[in-house]
Amino acid sequence: MDTNPTYSAFSGSTRLITGTLDSVLRELKRFHDTPDEATGRGPVLVFCDQQGKQVDFDLHGSIEEVLSKVLPAPPRVGPGRPRLGVVSREVTLLPRQWKWLESQPNGASAAIRRLVEGARKNSHAEQTARARIEAVGRVMTVLAGNFPGFEEACRALYRRDLASLAQRIEAWPPDIRSYILEHATPQQNDEASGL
Repeated sequence: MDTNPTYSAFSGSTRLITGTLDSVLRELKRFHDTPDEATGRGPVLVFCDQQGKQVDFDLHGSIEEVLSKVLPAPPRVGPGRPRLGVVSREVTLLPRQWKWLESQPNGASAAIRRLVEGARKNSHAEQTARARIEAVGRVMTVLAGNFPGFEEACRALYRRDLASLAQRIEAWPPDIRSYILEHATPQQNDEASGL
């Protein structure tokens, strides 16, 4: 998963902001502290763009207090050796597989690590594309679940038929439509696998 997730906040069908957690929280705090009459606001929904999950934040207190409740504290750096995260576990293989592993350069553990990393790289693009589509689907369900043509739009999204998706959501509110199309469009790492 992305190490720098982005978030999007909607008030009704209007997108307030998309950005880093810090920038979104600052905008939400400003919006929260503005009188209702000035904004004409409805409920605010915030989504993690990479997961499509709705998140809630406590906006009471100063902006520094709001940020301190959510943003992680800076890591402590101290003396000593860093942990490598190596975990020992049992693996069951056939005798011919053990024989092949033992003949590999740098031993069985190094060969298994190379095999796992190779498999991860080969399947990463498809997993990323699938996760992106599922995240868009979750947000689309919350924001547009009762809009006309929702079911057909969902089918187009999961088929990854962007032309049909764009056509199906053409009459939806512009901010919701642009969010869906932005996040449903393949990213650079997806394009390498032709998705």
